[in-house]
Amino acid sequence: MDIKEILSQLSNVHGVSGDEAGVASIVSDILKKELDLDSVKDKNNVFVSIGMPSEDKPRVLIDAHIDEIGMICTYIDDEGFITPSNIGGMDYRILPAQRVIVHGKKDIPGVVASVPPHLSSGSSVHKNMDNIRIDTGLCADELRELVPYGSTISFDVTLRTLLNGRVTGKSLDNRICAAALIRLAELIKDDELSCSVTLLFSSAEEIGHRGAVTACYAQKPDIAIAVDTSFAAAPGENPKKCGLMDKGPMIGISPTLSRDISDMLISTAKENNISFQHEVMSGLTGTNADCFSVTGNGAKTCTCSIPIRYMHTPAETASVSDIEATASLLAAFVRRVK
Repeated sequence: MDIKEILSQLSNVHGVSGDEAGVASIVSDILKKELDLDSVKDKNNVFVSIGMPSEDKPRVLIDAHIDEIGMICTYIDDEGFITPSNIGGMDYRILPAQRVIVHGKKDIPGVVASVPPHLSSGSSVHKNMDNIRIDTGLCADELRELVPYGSTISFDVTLRTLLNGRVTGKSLDNRICAAALIRLAELIKDDELSCSVTLLFSSAEEIGHRGAVTACYAQKPDIAIAVDTSFAAAPGENPKKCGLMDKGPMIGISPTLSRDISDMLISTAKENNISFQHEVMSGLTGTNADCFSVTGNGAKTCTCSIPIRYMHTPAETASVSDIEATASLLAAFVRRVK
């Protein structure tokens, strides 16, 4: 499969938390058309099973959430401007003058209103959503007819290719990891594994891991790995808190994670000459791993993260080689589970 093409399909589709049905359908279509794998959709979660399950085999769950940050329509004023609120962690500094799509009864293009520097008092910093407005060009009556309150709003951005194997676009958190899981499925779908593997493309991570919790109750895994994005070093950031692009996945180490699984991922990477990085955390990880380890009887849990720059913006940037390395590491890992 062409990873860039798969990622383009995943990144360009709208899927703000709670409204991921379009992404779930794309994932299911890719798995069926490209890999001849049937999937099950449940509450915008997508499940794919690989390997015959049995009582004497460990159950492995590997997860990548498919939702993205965005906004929601909370009010339409008499001048025809939408007042939004954020869905997920939003960087308010980047909102003015962004192009957006309002997903009402039909998709409507819009732009976030911005005060020209000529008319501003010298400061245009937005510390919250209170003064954010969206302009669609429609009058209030037209807008209220087409955009029910509660309609989601996403950034109007398509994936672009940069130099040296880099890509940039919206929702790379976490569609690059969904692409890694699809590539993983391609690598292991014909293997005779000593474990059963369920790939989970989960919903609503950005608003509290909701899809992952319900999926974990249903699947009851022995081992669970949350595949998510983490911070890649960029100008102005603390290198101690960041990974490096093109250096492979970041394997999580934390008191809330299973050190056995962390060590097994590390040794698997070394034995297979797969580049990797350590990601040491002092507590919760901020990923679906935080719920996997405490749902039901709990699973032995770890994180495997792909570093990206400019997280939670419409210009998230990642390396395709890191996606490939993550899929290769996870494939080697599940082949090793007995």
